[in-house]
Formats: sequence, C-alpha cells, structure tokens
Amino acid sequence: MSPKQALVVGASRGLGLVLAGELVRRGRHVIATTRRDSPDLPGVEIESLEMTSPVQLAALRERLAGRNLDLLFVNAAIDRGNTPIGEVPTDVFTEVMVTNALSPLRTVEALGDLVTPDGTIAVMSSEQGSISLNTEDGYELYKASKAALNQLMRSYATRTAGDGRTKLLIDPGHNRTRLGGPDAPLDPEESIPAVVDVLEAEAGKPGLRFLDRHGEPVPW
Repeated sequence: MSPKQALVVGASRGLGLVLAGELVRRGRHVIATTRRDSPDLPGVEIESLEMTSPVQLAALRERLAGRNLDLLFVNAAIDRGNTPIGEVPTDVFTEVMVTNALSPLRTVEALGDLVTPDGTIAVMSSEQGSISLNTEDGYELYKASKAALNQLMRSYATRTAGDGRTKLLIDPGHNRTRLGGPDAPLDPEESIPAVVDVLEAEAGKPGLRFLDRHGEPVPW
C-alpha cells in the first residue's frame, strides 16, 4: 500500500517544521511548503509557496494536480506587537489579517479538493481566537485575526458540509517559537506529537471542530 500523503503549508520553521517531521516519523509521505529557504527535512518533498500570493497558490495547485491527500494542514501566523487597536496602522492591520485569516482560507479553498472525501483539512488556530476566552488585556490585533480565521473556517465548513471531510481548527498551545517567544511554556517537540495524535483520532469524523492539543473543545 502507498503511504498516506499529507501536505503541510507553512513548514519553513516553528510548528509547521516540527509537524512535517512528526508526520514523516509516523509513516506519511509529506509535501511541505516553504517561503524561501528549504529546511533540512529528510524524506519531505519541498514545494515553494508564498501563501499570500494568489499567483503562487494557483501555480502550486497546478503542480499538485492529481495528488490524493489524506491531510491538508495549513499553518501561518504573524504578530506585529502588543498595540491597542486604535493605534494600529492600517497597513499593519491589513498585513496581519491577510496573513493570518484570508490567506489560510484561500489556501484551503485552492487545495481542499485534493483531499480525499474521508480526509482531513486542518488549520492552525489558537485559543487567542476564542471570543469567550478573551478576558485578559493585550495583543488585540493578533486575537482579532485568529477570531477572523475561525469564523472564515466556520463559513467554509458550513458551505461544504456535505463533502464528508474532517475539518479542524487546532490550538497547539503557547509554544517556544519565533512567534511564541523564548519564554513560552511549551516545547514544540512535545506539543506537536500531541497535535498529530488529535489529527489521527479525529480522522474520519465529518464536520468542523475547534480543539486543543489534547483533543478537548476550545470555546468559540
């Protein structure tokens, strides 16, 4: 039997890079996209993609035509600091929203039909996007972008409810990455295997769920 195929979009570094490696260790054939430099990922098929570019996204879709994916995992996020929303420049607001919300859903729209009818489409979210959990001050733009991501994924799932695919928003926790910072409590080498456990446990269950790395629901 051919190994299951996974596409990890956004694997240049951090959580996406660790995710691609973990999927390989579990026997998947992994295609991983990077923006510029190709990371050292033995056994991974590397594709170049700037996810915010519709032209590059369309070109990737053409290159992957005919692939049958069991998993599409979209990972992307930037943070432009802890600034009150009234002080955020319009260009910064646009940059964060395009990168964190619009582009991941454009990617899902462009590549989702490569996923088998019993496959999984997953997007890296965050509990920071939970409106009901937003009870602490700070990082207003980042929180808004993740809430927008969650809402757009909900709209996509509603529109494609009959396709049978599993759809997941994943909160991996606060990890020590360039985005999460050096003082974050979690190590991606420990949290990402738990995320993959969730992907495997949820496979084959149609519909959209917002889950943490333990498979527990995150409040919307």
